[in-house]
Amino acid sequence: MNNTKDLNIEKEILPLFDYSMNMFSRNKILEILEKPLQSTTDIIERQNILKGFSENEKILKGYSYTVLYLNEVHFFLNDEKIEDLSKKKLKYKLFTSKQEKTKYTSKLNQLVLFFHRLESKYFTRLRLEAFPKDYALNIKRILQFLSRFELDKFEQIIREKSLKDNHIIELTEKINETKRKELITPFWEDFFLFESYLSISNGIAKNNFAYPIFTDNSIKLRDLYHPLLKNPVKNNLETNSNVIVLNGPNMSGKSTFLKAVGLCMYFGHLGIGIPALEGEIPFCNYFSIEINRRDDILNGYSHFMTEVMTLKNVVEQATKGKKCFAVFDELFSGTNVEDGFEICKTTINGLSKFNQSYFFISTHIQELKNVSNEKIENYYIDCELIENIPTFTYQLKKGWSDIKVGRILFEKEGLNKLLD
Repeated sequence: MNNTKDLNIEKEILPLFDYSMNMFSRNKILEILEKPLQSTTDIIERQNILKGFSENEKILKGYSYTVLYLNEVHFFLNDEKIEDLSKKKLKYKLFTSKQEKTKYTSKLNQLVLFFHRLESKYFTRLRLEAFPKDYALNIKRILQFLSRFELDKFEQIIREKSLKDNHIIELTEKINETKRKELITPFWEDFFLFESYLSISNGIAKNNFAYPIFTDNSIKLRDLYHPLLKNPVKNNLETNSNVIVLNGPNMSGKSTFLKAVGLCMYFGHLGIGIPALEGEIPFCNYFSIEINRRDDILNGYSHFMTEVMTLKNVVEQATKGKKCFAVFDELFSGTNVEDGFEICKTTINGLSKFNQSYFFISTHIQELKNVSNEKIENYYIDCELIENIPTFTYQLKKGWSDIKVGRILFEKEGLNKLLD
């Protein structure tokens, strides 16, 4: 199971893509965001589905309806007992109370008007050729379901006069036929999936995300950034190494950069756009992203032990042949400096042997700059000293930063004198 708690998918990621109008579609969006796809074929298929929505943007731009109608129609079809009045026409006409007839008329008015709006304004106007063939069949199933109700005919009757007994009887017969053929649940599944894709497509467009290309043995991200920041600094990353050691002083933006890379990789494997101008990424099938993780209170683990168990899980997955993408923010900062250096060195060298996996590790341990081989690359987030005051540029650079911001800030606040 992927370790993605620190992405805060429901609280932080979902709002980027949630333009849904109801809880059913929202839940479907969340389900999509929580499950990376298991092959590049599936990823490209979803990319092409979402591109199909983009190509139908003019038709779907004003997609809307009365949400109350949706809720009422959903409840009416799924939960209410609807008699097939065609089997007792005379009894319905002569003996059914006015109140009961009014109820049927109201419910069926809502159903016809709601479905007619969807059919006439959106679904019949879609360019199905813009979608992959398999997904176009989903939309055709929606159209076939809607066509069962002769919506043009009944919408005109409602608009020009009102539904009469014979119309009510005919519509209840149609509804019961769809129930007997077990078509209602599949319709809602297709419909809410459609809405979830539409919502995600809107999120991709509004955020100017780009669809990545999948390649082997390299990561190339141009103008990547953290999408939750108002004015993010954009960076470029291009590497063939499978272990990236990220260093730099406190407050320089290491965690933010790691989160941005993590989101690019994770979003790419959902088949959606990434927060970058363009990207080429490798396929992975296991994710572990640890950003600013502290003690695991629920399991009773200390910060250090949590890191140990997380690393163990990743190594076990890689040993089994999984293509892992893992982020370790300030790895083993919860132990003493000597222990931290020794086990970080062992970790970095050991992880570099898993050629099909990619590991991003941030650290403050300066001695690690001498740990290197052809599979390991060092980067830092730049910090400039202007009149001995740290100025953070948040720019990614190759190599190692020797700036010790802690000492500078300690001195700047006069603590050396106060504690002398």
